[in-house]
Amino acid sequence: MRESTIRATSGAPLPPPVARRRLREALALTEDEVATTIGVTRATLRSWETGRTNPRGRKREVYSRLLASFEAERPEPAPPLVPRPKPSATPHGEPPPRPPAAAPARPVTTAEEAFDELYTSAAPGLVRQAYLLTGRRLLSQEAVERAFQIAWQRWPEVAVDRDPAGWVRAVAYDCAMSPWMRLRAVHRYPDEPPEETPRREVLEALQELPPAYRRTLLLYDGLGLDLPETAAETEASTPATAGRLLHAREALAERLPELADAGVLQNRLWEITSNEPAPVMTPAPAVRGSCERRAGLWTRSVVTATALIVAATAFTLVTAPRQYDPPMSPAQRVEDVPGPQHGPPVLTPKVRQLQDTLRAKTAGRPERLVPRLR
Repeated sequence: MRESTIRATSGAPLPPPVARRRLREALALTEDEVATTIGVTRATLRSWETGRTNPRGRKREVYSRLLASFEAERPEPAPPLVPRPKPSATPHGEPPPRPPAAAPARPVTTAEEAFDELYTSAAPGLVRQAYLLTGRRLLSQEAVERAFQIAWQRWPEVAVDRDPAGWVRAVAYDCAMSPWMRLRAVHRYPDEPPEETPRREVLEALQELPPAYRRTLLLYDGLGLDLPETAAETEASTPATAGRLLHAREALAERLPELADAGVLQNRLWEITSNEPAPVMTPAPAVRGSCERRAGLWTRSVVTATALIVAATAFTLVTAPRQYDPPMSPAQRVEDVPGPQHGPPVLTPKVRQLQDTLRAKTAGRPERLVPRLR
């Protein structure tokens, strides 16, 4: 199986972050086992697999060789939990329409052309899928357009990914299910349910599922991803993903008993996404232009903030004193020390008695001789 690789400025080549976890999950290895083999912590390995950071130096070489061995030992993809029969007929008994034959693809020469081709082919389907997750058409369209803006901003990484549409799909799902999007009044409440009873019942049942269960069910039963790929895209372990899938199916079957059959559930999801009207998408050049304007606005904001910090620092350096003057400590009250006395002291009776005694004893004696100047 071919895996596109990305190369940093220096070091051994590594698969894209989305493929690193798939290789580990395909061999049923835990994060602790791989992290112990490389000599790093579990948090570090998880950061490498999600693309937040990349290994360097010797760790990068060891990780690259380990992933290459995983790719060589990777078994064939396991069959799904249940077969995925495609619907043999529409609800009216007619065979499903065949997609028109694709014309020979023209060779892509520029990044703009490659992005526009990906946007034209994948954006409408992603909007329909996001509508199953949110029940809001406008929110789904904004989430998909935002995901493509992020993809254009990181196009060198997306262009070499094994599945560029899957990369955008994961970002679009995150944007669509983000609680921050619901803060806007226009996205606070879901759209009016469709008039058709089967579609309305399925959509209402999906909205009652927890977001993680809803996403897992759509990826596995709606899009046909296998279990390791679903686990990698939802950033969960394979056992946890299997548990979410089973619980989601049980919840749907409890409300709609006809969906207890996995084949019927898959057909119903396929019918909803295929019969949903095509959204009116913003042209691809406008999406790229919006991304570039946003990036320019952030760049100007960062430059302005940096200039203000530099100006404040320079002003502080100019106006700051050149030497340190220690502050004078405040006066403190000293206890048990008598203060200064003003005027003659007050004599006690005992002192007065002593004075009278001394005066009486010296009354009959001659006066003291006092020297005088002639």
